[in-house]
Amino acid sequence: MSFSAADHGFMARALQLAQRGLYSTTPNPRVGCIMVRDGNVIGEGWHEKAGLPHAEAAAIAAIVGAGDSARSARDGVARGATAYVTLEPCSHFGRTPPCADALIAAGVARVVVAMQDPNPLVAGQGLAKLAAAGVDVASGLLASEAHELNIGFVSRMTRGRPWLRLKVAASLDGKTALNNGVSQWITGPAARRDAHAWRARSCAVLTGIGTVKDDNPRLTVREVPTTRQPLRVVIDSRLETPLDAAVLDGGNALIAAAQDNPVRSAALKARGAEIVILPNSQGKVDLAGLLQELGRRGINEVLAEAGTRLNGSLLREGCVDELLIYQAPILIGDAARGMFGLAELTDLAGVRRLNIIERRVVGADLRIRARLA
Repeated sequence: MSFSAADHGFMARALQLAQRGLYSTTPNPRVGCIMVRDGNVIGEGWHEKAGLPHAEAAAIAAIVGAGDSARSARDGVARGATAYVTLEPCSHFGRTPPCADALIAAGVARVVVAMQDPNPLVAGQGLAKLAAAGVDVASGLLASEAHELNIGFVSRMTRGRPWLRLKVAASLDGKTALNNGVSQWITGPAARRDAHAWRARSCAVLTGIGTVKDDNPRLTVREVPTTRQPLRVVIDSRLETPLDAAVLDGGNALIAAAQDNPVRSAALKARGAEIVILPNSQGKVDLAGLLQELGRRGINEVLAEAGTRLNGSLLREGCVDELLIYQAPILIGDAARGMFGLAELTDLAGVRRLNIIERRVVGADLRIRARLA
């Protein structure tokens, strides 16, 4: 299907609008919509958070003189317009009414979507409903950009688990900490601010008990403005998280253990933590099972900020989708902790191959994003 230059421009604007919900829409996807008539934008909107109007309803309501989306639909103020939406309009009742119905009632003549909704409750049904009502529908415009924006939502809908990014801050020679555990700070302030933006877009931040003991991190978003803090998840097989750990402050913490300890569990719950027991056959936390549990909780994206051992475990167990690596222009030397606790290889046939998708200088440091090939 071919699209005009104007189509591309309008969809690019809809994607910009969708970005405004980058930190806030969990568990929903980030969606933007604009209404165009006679080549002019007459309304635009985006989904801000779950429970609030979807992007299509917001765009209808924004049409000059519309007042609200319900009246707009009744009055047909979008009659003859084209709607550009970054994700297929929903066709089912959830917290809000179906967007496909709102577009039909508003009199929209054409709907262009970037990608179909992977949610089984929609999955093409929104487009089918629009087409059945005589609306001209087209799909696939800037689809890869729309997919990237909602990569975690797509992962949860298609795999039942969130998209996991493994973030590592390292020296140029691949060291993340001294042998005594000291790691603050290897990278500079610009890289740390950038990492907070990745925290902010994540629904959960995951770490291990070793990092909690060594660094006592808060794992909150502080360097960028956000209305939502991610769930903090600690992998702690034996419930050893100190009761004064900063990660417990303010609640919003989940501890995944392999074995229960009623006394420790009660004390941690009194600090506001939730406990889940997810053992694997080796008596450690079932990492893949934890991701499935997070998926059931509506978690779309997870940012792992852990140490060498847990990093290696996440990689070995196939839990990592993307690497987010910050490299500082410093050398630490061999007697230090590495990036990933992986087994020694005797043959290069066993290497894990990656596709680098982005390189960017952030302050004095280099940011590399890579995905497993």
